Amino acid sequence: MTHTLALAETFGSDLVRGIGAILLYGVIGLLLMLVGFYAIDWTTPGKLSDLVRRGLPNAVIVTASGMLSMAFIVVVAIFNSASDLTEGLITSLVYGLLGIIVQVLAVRLLEWSTRIDVKGTIQSEVFAPASIVVAAAHLALGLVVAVSIS
Repeated sequence: MTHTLALAETFGSDLVRGIGAILLYGVIGLLLMLVGFYAIDWTTPGKLSDLVRRGLPNAVIVTASGMLSMAFIVVVAIFNSASDLTEGLITSLVYGLLGIIVQVLAVRLLEWSTRIDVKGTIQSEVFAPASIVVAAAHLALGLVVAVSIS
């Protein structure tokens, strides 16, 4: 008695399409994360990448939370994209970029309203508790923006 395991006729093309989608969404995700990082860097006083390389604890905390908040936005934008690959890539890109803009503006507005000296905080060589407030603002607003995309 012989049993044959047969794959669907479209298995190969579906597999290739899925791999292609993963690669394309990966590129979109990476692009959005880079744009998000530079948006945070551009709108935050001081050069974040330099401050992080110097090991300044508050800059590391603020940058890490900013990157996580951007990741929330990017992941939700991709997750909620259209089922058609082309439409999904475009939607992810547009929603991701809009989410990054809203995130950056919201964080800066919150920092301004709390009167936190962000520049002094992130450039300090010793831990400053205010960096936790800035980090929390990044994460909280990132979640709010991400959910608003869904």
